[in-house]
Amino acid sequence: MPQQVKARFASPKEVQECMENAVGWTRRAQNDENYWVARLESNSSMEAEWLLAYHILGIEHDPKTESVIECLLNMQRKDGSWGVYHGAEAGDLNATVEAYAALRVHGHAATSDHMERARAYILEHGGIAKTRGFTKIWLAMCGEWPWDGTPTLPPEIIHFPLWFPFNLYNFASWARATMVPLSVISARRPVVPFPPEARLDELFPEGRGKVDVRLPYPTSGLFIQKFLYAADRVLAAYTKLGWQPGRENAIKLCIEWIVRRQEADGCWAGIQPPWIYALMALKTEGYALDHPVLEKGWRCFDEPWAVEQPQGTFLQACTSPVWDTVLTQLALLDCGYGPRDDFFQKSLDWMLGQQIRTVGDWKMKSPELEPGGWCFEYENDYYPDLDDAAVAMMVLARCGSDDPRVREALARAEQWVVGMRSSNGAWGAFDKDNNERLVSLIPFCDFGEVLDPPSVDVTSHVVEALGYLGRDMSDPVVMKAVEYIRSEQEDDGSWFGRWGVNYVYGTGAALPALEKVGENMRCGYVLKACDWLVDHQNEDGGWGESCASYMDNDLRGVGESTASQTAWALLGLIAQGATEERYLDSIRRGLAYLVETQTKDGTWEEEAFTGTGFPGYGHGDRTDLARADGTLPQGKELSRGFMLRYHMYRHYFPLMALGRARHLLSEN
Repeated sequence: MPQQVKARFASPKEVQECMENAVGWTRRAQNDENYWVARLESNSSMEAEWLLAYHILGIEHDPKTESVIECLLNMQRKDGSWGVYHGAEAGDLNATVEAYAALRVHGHAATSDHMERARAYILEHGGIAKTRGFTKIWLAMCGEWPWDGTPTLPPEIIHFPLWFPFNLYNFASWARATMVPLSVISARRPVVPFPPEARLDELFPEGRGKVDVRLPYPTSGLFIQKFLYAADRVLAAYTKLGWQPGRENAIKLCIEWIVRRQEADGCWAGIQPPWIYALMALKTEGYALDHPVLEKGWRCFDEPWAVEQPQGTFLQACTSPVWDTVLTQLALLDCGYGPRDDFFQKSLDWMLGQQIRTVGDWKMKSPELEPGGWCFEYENDYYPDLDDAAVAMMVLARCGSDDPRVREALARAEQWVVGMRSSNGAWGAFDKDNNERLVSLIPFCDFGEVLDPPSVDVTSHVVEALGYLGRDMSDPVVMKAVEYIRSEQEDDGSWFGRWGVNYVYGTGAALPALEKVGENMRCGYVLKACDWLVDHQNEDGGWGESCASYMDNDLRGVGESTASQTAWALLGLIAQGATEERYLDSIRRGLAYLVETQTKDGTWEEEAFTGTGFPGYGHGDRTDLARADGTLPQGKELSRGFMLRYHMYRHYFPLMALGRARHLLSEN
């Protein structure tokens, strides 16, 4: 934990020294291939589901199994549960059931102390019957839950035309890549039973026959949800019929869709869920473990995806080399480094080589558009994202135009990014106009987010990038995006953070974007945002916010100070220009926090999860928590959410803030 300090003002000399120390750490952290990357941490379901997949796939001798189990055990909370993010008030039933099942099938006795504590937690919180659809699907594949008690996903979805609301491309990219293999699994209903000694009878203390295994009926009064529930049950009955016209062809097309989208390193969509479900779908359709597609897929789940740590082997849900590299480059540019520096130029060469020149699923809704984005991961050509592309554009725009490769890459990126804006003038992460809320109401969608609508943080990053290219408020594209940003501002002056925690992230993204395109940084709504940041500064000079703010408005901007969130707040205030003394004082106090909490080797410690995968609303957008009170099936534990800890957020964002602060302090 970072030490708590009494806030004071940081001097320009201290800021400079702190920045130089951080640059030193940055240079040492650059790897032999000239990019930057650190571990991306999520929750125990990654380890648990992979252990369950070993069983289902028939992988008996993976050398990292015991180390993965060790990692899983080290993530167990004192109350016996497993949680969604560090510091959560409560554990999560779904993660706990999955961990319990994984440990049982890998030889852990039900009478072991850690298993008894886990079982007590599970039974106290309603047992398996209260878990989400995804967890029940895993248990159904292992023979521990009936398939009839799971949501149905028909493979015929592969045929739905673009005009149909439930067509595949109306789901978010990550959901789409998950749904196709799961539709095959849902249709085939495979069962690879646990051995008798590993069965989960102890989770049914009154007997399996006493448990209500029916798919939960919707509690909402919405007719459409009840209609979709009924449709799901009809599809479930159809799945059991002997005659299913067209189904075999639909499954064949789904398998072809899956095989075609396997990435060069063997993964699917650059993230664990589609990857692991693709493997099981292929196995269900008769692919042997030594089939080139299947073997390439399961064998590549090793380094860099598997990370060996003293606490065991962590399995990453995703990897972030492009994201970590472009943000590090941006921070270095803020600190005065650039292409003239050999180590920076080498990283630039690597980044330019990562630009995607092939088409992906985005082409379905933008057939006229040519590729030009970047993905987040090592390999994910089908799903480049706007956030990475925007930051890459900021870097390239600041590297000058002497290099023809930079000019070409930047031109490609600009046309692709601008072409990917949604009809409201804003940007989502992977797709345009991915906002058909109807699809989020089907029974299958009871976890995470299945839509990728525009968000303020992604839009702000794109606007900032366009500002670096010389566009300003006179540009219709920029103007419409700024109007969107303004319309999304909360009554208290902050902005919601879709991809980072939370209102500190959103506000810290919006203000630099507005400044870069020439907004009047003394106008009312800008000052209201700055006032919100100042009002939420902690006594130690830093800023912090818990993941729980996604479910509790009273926790907006509230939490123990972290390096990353302090940096985001500083970036927002610095962008305003410190035109008022209290803003300058707040900046100096925030910088002092970074100075005082920097470690001897030049970085910062941070255990908090400040990255966001899914807030757990279902529809992927901000929501009115006051109006939704009692209707969102999760509490502050975020049982439907998926939170992330980027291990380099603690470094390059503070470095960025220090670099930008130097110029501000020199003027004051």
